[in-house]
Amino acid sequence: RGKNKSTYWLFFELLWRDFFRLMGKKHKNKIFLKSGTRDFMPEDWKNDMQLFKVWSEGTTGVPFIDANMRELNLTGFMSNRGRQNVASFLINDLKVNWQMGAEYFESMLIDYDVSSNWGNWNNIAGIGSDPREMLDFNILQQAKRFDPRGEYVKRWIPELSELPPKLIHIPDQLHFAEQEQHHVQIGNDYPKAIIATDKWGERR
Repeated sequence: RGKNKSTYWLFFELLWRDFFRLMGKKHKNKIFLKSGTRDFMPEDWKNDMQLFKVWSEGTTGVPFIDANMRELNLTGFMSNRGRQNVASFLINDLKVNWQMGAEYFESMLIDYDVSSNWGNWNNIAGIGSDPREMLDFNILQQAKRFDPRGEYVKRWIPELSELPPKLIHIPDQLHFAEQEQHHVQIGNDYPKAIIATDKWGERR
């Protein structure tokens, strides 16, 4: 029916799928190794089960991350944008071994594909075929760009449903009076942030 923005992105993502399949055939089992296809491995990646558990359960206290993980846990699906953000958070902010995230996705995704899953995690971790180093996402900036009114977050985290758009992505920065006003108690109704949201360059 004609070329448009949507058909461009469909074509673009199909190219990525074919590329990751090619990389899987070329590098074989190396895509599963901690050092990836580049034989590169930062020293600070750790197999921290406690941090992994908080991430996988969607209880990090960072709404955009938690909403995506809760959607995955309940439906077996997550958007491509969400997958990149939660992967970046696990690797760059929590410093957890990327393999743990890739394995969790493998066990949960209803659209799981070996090459696409592990190839994407390779790239986010900076040990794949992408010439750039680790893809370190600004989670707060991403949240405000792709969920500006917080509708996605509120769908999967109903305990934050009364927060206005300007506060929905930064509940850890709420004053006590604001928590009372919006009927949410941070640390009780919703977890305290494991990574303070002002890390990403925005304070109230």
